Amino acid sequence: MLIKLLFILAISGATLLIIARLTTAIHSKGRVYEIDDIPAERAAIVFGAGLWRDGTPTPVLRDRIQAGAELYFAGKVEKLLMSGDNRFADYDEPTAMKNYAIELGVPENDIVLDFAGRRTYDTCYRAKEIFGLDSAILVTQEFHLSRALYICDALGVESTGINGDRRTYLKRSRFFWNTRETLATLTAFWDLYVTRPFPVLGEFEPIFTEE
Repeated sequence: MLIKLLFILAISGATLLIIARLTTAIHSKGRVYEIDDIPAERAAIVFGAGLWRDGTPTPVLRDRIQAGAELYFAGKVEKLLMSGDNRFADYDEPTAMKNYAIELGVPENDIVLDFAGRRTYDTCYRAKEIFGLDSAILVTQEFHLSRALYICDALGVESTGINGDRRTYLKRSRFFWNTRETLATLTAFWDLYVTRPFPVLGEFEPIFTEE
């Protein structure tokens, strides 16, 4: 009896995971573009993806920043919102992201920093509630893009996206990221439709103030 119950629970859990991933994949269909083809927006959101111990961006994060810079230089956006984690004094994703973007030639005045983008949910929530964005282009890797698009849309930021992959990643890395993403997608649905948590907020700091 116990084995049967555990089997039913396992099947139910796996079904929920599949449904969650399938839902975000369907939602993102037609929303992901190449840089040359994507409709222009005033801002792009570049999501954090970790730092090395010396405080520099990981290869995954460097790719996202590079893709954001390419989007900027293509004239598709006016501003880049760099969103990442800064909970600890020696861990500052947004500033590292800004520094690398400046190295790539993006003017500092066109880079906006979100220091409380601890999770995708937080980044999308704050993009609207703190930075006043109703729409944006999302810049992240393919494995993360469908969840990011779904969350931002659900939180009131109408989104399109570009694939930030700029290199071929190891198979074991892709397997890990996709496994983690499956679990994170189910968590996203829980956040959006059950708990609705408030991220770290603060004063309203709109990126664009003119009408």
